[in-house]
Amino acid sequence: MREFIVEADGGSRGNPGPAGYGAVVSDAATGETLTETAEYLGVATNNVAEYRGLLAGLRAARALDPRARVHVRMDSKLVIEQMTGRWKIKHPAMKPLAAQAADVFPPERVTYEWIPRERNKHADRLANEAMDAGKRGGTWSPTTSRADLDTPAARPVTPEASGPPGDARAGAARVRAALTSSAGAADSRPEGSDTEPVTAAAPVDAGPRAARDTAGAGAHGAGADADVPATGAGAGWEGAPARGTAGAGARRAAADADVLPAREPGPGAGVDRAGAVAPD
Repeated sequence: MREFIVEADGGSRGNPGPAGYGAVVSDAATGETLTETAEYLGVATNNVAEYRGLLAGLRAARALDPRARVHVRMDSKLVIEQMTGRWKIKHPAMKPLAAQAADVFPPERVTYEWIPRERNKHADRLANEAMDAGKRGGTWSPTTSRADLDTPAARPVTPEASGPPGDARAGAARVRAALTSSAGAADSRPEGSDTEPVTAAAPVDAGPRAARDTAGAGAHGAGADADVPATGAGAGWEGAPARGTAGAGARRAAADADVLPAREPGPGAGVDRAGAVAPD
């Protein structure tokens, strides 16, 4: 069974105003343009022109093969939602057009897809050519149209891989799609991760810093007994006296009395509560 892509559009310069539509039928497998159609409508609304484009496109596809399947692409959200039955058709001028479009092919052989306007340029150019011809008092002709020459070929319809979990063909199709989309983009992140790759930190000189950390080890142990956080001598300020084992007893006593032990005041030191000396 053949499959066609119908891309349709309509426009009105004034809404309502001088209006026209355009539609193109292409082969779903190759994207080759098979036929084009366009017409100047006189004064009409934009939505009526879009429905007229849809109807003309479906009829052109039926003329090629009445037994074919058709995939409709339009940038009109209104037409797509109404033809799929998700939105009701309330406007009296559009009800008969929608009914006629639904009768061209059996409903099970027609699918609809909304596409952004930039992907519907071929049909849009046809509609504008028809409006330009009507403005000049003439009619649109496929022999003078340049819409096909100025527009890339329609994208072929690629069905999604389907089948039960473990279906070899479906799995192979997904793998090929993943490899194609990720070609040339190396990423060290694990699958499913949304974080940046972790880079190992540069090694740090373990000279004076290591000695200070060793000197502060006793202070960490003493601080654990007193239930207060202790800091290594190198982690506070440069030149601070190391708190070793001698400070452990003072910290225990201070914990019982809820005061900090006094220290020799250094340059710029201030006085803390209970006479304790606080570092600058």
